[in-house]
Amino acid sequence: MGHRVGARAHGSLLNRLPAALRLPLLRDGLDPVPDLGVVRERSPVSPLSLPFGLRGWLVTGYQETRRVLADADTFSSDFAHLAGTGGIATDHRPGGLGFVDPPDHTRLRRLIGPEFTMRRLAPLAPFIEGVVHEQLQKMGHAARRDPEGSVDLVQSFAMPIPALAISALLGIEPQEREEFLALCAARFSVLEGIGGPLGSISQSLNHLAGIVARQRVHPGDGLLGRILVEHGDEVTDLELAGLANGVLTGGFESTASTLALGVIALLRDAEAHEVMLSGSPDAIAAVVEDLIRYLSVVQVAFPRYARRRAEVGGVTVETGDVLVCSLSGANRDPHLGTGLDALRLSPAEMSHLAFGHGVHRCLGAELARLELRIALPALFRRYPELQLVDDHPSYRGLSVVYGVEQLPVKLTGAAGRV
Repeated sequence: MGHRVGARAHGSLLNRLPAALRLPLLRDGLDPVPDLGVVRERSPVSPLSLPFGLRGWLVTGYQETRRVLADADTFSSDFAHLAGTGGIATDHRPGGLGFVDPPDHTRLRRLIGPEFTMRRLAPLAPFIEGVVHEQLQKMGHAARRDPEGSVDLVQSFAMPIPALAISALLGIEPQEREEFLALCAARFSVLEGIGGPLGSISQSLNHLAGIVARQRVHPGDGLLGRILVEHGDEVTDLELAGLANGVLTGGFESTASTLALGVIALLRDAEAHEVMLSGSPDAIAAVVEDLIRYLSVVQVAFPRYARRRAEVGGVTVETGDVLVCSLSGANRDPHLGTGLDALRLSPAEMSHLAFGHGVHRCLGAELARLELRIALPALFRRYPELQLVDDHPSYRGLSVVYGVEQLPVKLTGAAGRV
């Protein structure tokens, strides 16, 4: 199956991107394009042509990617390195943990990190289960109303679950959730150019800063309220809004994409599909873990900038060089395990890198796992005859977060019973 390039792929930015920079953003269906594996086999760290006179490297090997992401002292992710480059203004800094280095990163992560352990997230499980149940009911109603008996899984299932889970986690008041959900848009497609996504980030930061300001006066019972009560003097409104925006950025579209693409993968794998229908919680968790690795919907890590000369994968990286780590490429590297080009019933022998690694490892990893472990089995058990309307969905042509814009499905077989 060749990768389909949708309407976004005709944007002017696609025409300007060097082939080497497009490579880690392209897919062949659910898989990275074969050329990415060829590049990794030839050299896990290869020269990357970048605009604005920057010298870059594409990192595709597992060990090499792990090395770069683990060493925050040598490889910086401070967004200030990019601000001002090529006309990107500093007032678009997105905030959050992913774009700052220690010691600021250490201080901010200490405030929010304890909220994202599985133990602290466990009380959210009943809420997520309720959201899933409600969305499954709505899907049934929508399918009965549709002349073709189909429903869009993205709009009716994949998007609402992480969006509502994040709003509940943050403690956003019910009357504010509709406007909050409007912020949950695909903001990381490079095809829209840098200005579009950054403008959207700026808008959501302003909105979240307003919520934080209100909760500083009247704290809610969610994450924002707890941080303000316990650490209010240690964090500014803008910093806390940035942290909340980081939760939204890291936890919404990636989980929504994994839910949608996960349905495609599970429908194509009879054994994994059976685990969703009748497997134990441990078996389901194992399949979900490898599904996260196999799909690697966040295709590249945020660029790193070398603070000093360093050796990576036998290559000398000079001070100021930019490194782009391909997470999808690293997660198919044979150094990670065997049989990685297929969905497996058990996790890889070593930890995958779909959530990143090191101090910037995705804070919402446990939340994503929780949502996937609840939502996917519930979907297949509620609608065991679920099938794709089109066996060849229209995947995003070029994007940092891979996915589908729509995924029409039928919930029943020939009997037509919902």
